[in-house]
Amino acid sequence: MPQALVFVAVAVGLRLMALAFDGTDLFVDEVQYWFWGQNLDFGYYSKPPLIGWVIRLVTDLAGSDAAFWVRMPGAVLHGITALLLGALAARVQGRAAALWTVAIYLSLPFVALGSVMISTDTVMAPFYAAALLFFFRTAETRRAGDALAVGLFAGFAFMAKYAGIYFLVGSALVMLSQPALRPGWRNLGLMILAFAVVISPNVLWNLSHDLTTVSHTMDNAGWVRDGAAFDLASMATFLASQFGVFGPVTMAALILAYLRPRGGMRPALVLFSLPALVVVSVQALLDQAYANWAIATYFAGTILAVTVMTRFWRIVALSLNLVLSVSLPVLIVLAPWPEIGGKPVLERYLGRHALSESILDLAEAEELPVVTGNRDILADLFYTGREREVALYAMPETGRASSYYAQNQALPDSITGEVLVVVTGTLPCDAAPLEGLDLSGIYADRRVKIGRVAGECLRETP
Repeated sequence: MPQALVFVAVAVGLRLMALAFDGTDLFVDEVQYWFWGQNLDFGYYSKPPLIGWVIRLVTDLAGSDAAFWVRMPGAVLHGITALLLGALAARVQGRAAALWTVAIYLSLPFVALGSVMISTDTVMAPFYAAALLFFFRTAETRRAGDALAVGLFAGFAFMAKYAGIYFLVGSALVMLSQPALRPGWRNLGLMILAFAVVISPNVLWNLSHDLTTVSHTMDNAGWVRDGAAFDLASMATFLASQFGVFGPVTMAALILAYLRPRGGMRPALVLFSLPALVVVSVQALLDQAYANWAIATYFAGTILAVTVMTRFWRIVALSLNLVLSVSLPVLIVLAPWPEIGGKPVLERYLGRHALSESILDLAEAEELPVVTGNRDILADLFYTGREREVALYAMPETGRASSYYAQNQALPDSITGEVLVVVTGTLPCDAAPLEGLDLSGIYADRRVKIGRVAGECLRETP
């Protein structure tokens, strides 16, 4: 599909150009993923490992840890995802649907965001889309190689984000209800085998680390540990947010597709799309759910939305999505402008590196290590201070670690002298306060303080 390649090349090229002139700082999650890449492993505190591996590969190949290279994979991976979904749409719906699928996927708001700010959703996307494509191919060809590809790609989707498990749920529902799409026992066995081989390093890592990532996932679920809230307002808020994630017209079209599941491969696509949305909606009812938790809905969902829209509504959907998706790259280039109420629109992505630089300057002047219990600050310190000789530690904790840093970078017992402690609020242990912090952007209105304190006192403070 030469036209599809043109769509992707233009979209990816423009987004990379915006990244080259990006005026925002890396967000806390992004610098954490970068740090994981500096400490390669088969698992991490809160996520499976693939995003850290990808960032490490790209930054090593580029010979630079600059923000551009940390974020660069996003636009490319979403471009690849668009082509894979286009190939699947061509197989199940025809060439015209394929081109519209590529164009509309590239225009989706969550794709625009994931193209300029790296996330686990973005790394999962091409593997999830490839697993979908090869699943339908396997049903047609019955080839062992296609079946192995399903398992491999599904496994890598899972290694990017545990939401990859929704592919298995959708596959099971499709095989149970759609006889024509059953791959056969041999191919099913190959799919399961390949999936198990790919995810086994992370499973073994979790088993050897007290199920760390599983425990964090249960913490996110909330109701698992603290009981269900049954909050209808929370569920309604989550569902409303999906019109912003997927685009207003495309989301309306997807709902229509759910209500009219008959015709060709549409029932199978519904079964691949709907489970994530249902599960996360229930999670929102029982506790809370972030808008991006149902992203797995929208890979098959994009094709579904295209199938039910007429040409007119496809143009309307594409136009509205482009307004939203073009705005973000423009805003990151213009940052810190524009402002609303005297604050930058992208305030939460500004001021992070400036604060870190001021902390590192003070640490070098005082010749002391830095300790903080604030994950946002510590994560950025490790990134911003990557070429500076300043020791950085997490605040000592008791019980189960609250973050990757508390788990692996806690203040060691060997440090008994003075340290610089950074807190939001009151300095502990009667610390001697220091001046010189750069509090701008996200920290402009926060009570961030730094002071000299005995390291032993921090270990004794509950």
